[in-house]
Amino acid sequence: MSRTLIYTYKEEQKKITFSYDQFRNIHEAAAAAEGIDLKLFLKMEQQVEAVSKGSKAVRDYRDNYFKKLGFSVITLERKEPLDSGE
Repeated sequence: MSRTLIYTYKEEQKKITFSYDQFRNIHEAAAAAEGIDLKLFLKMEQQVEAVSKGSKAVRDYRDNYFKKLGFSVITLERKEPLDSGE
């Protein structure tokens, strides 16, 4: 099932369709939409994950890396609740 991904890249807000079938996470999808190669980032992310004791270090590394690339917000659009038909 696809969702809508909202991100801000270089002060411009954009929306794209996102699916976990295509990407591991929303950051990879946003980078792909902007044509950014993440090979070096993914390699370093694995190294950070291997030496850290928790997910906070990986999350901090990812957030800081994407800020340097020019992303300020990367999030999934909220799902609208299904109408119960009443």
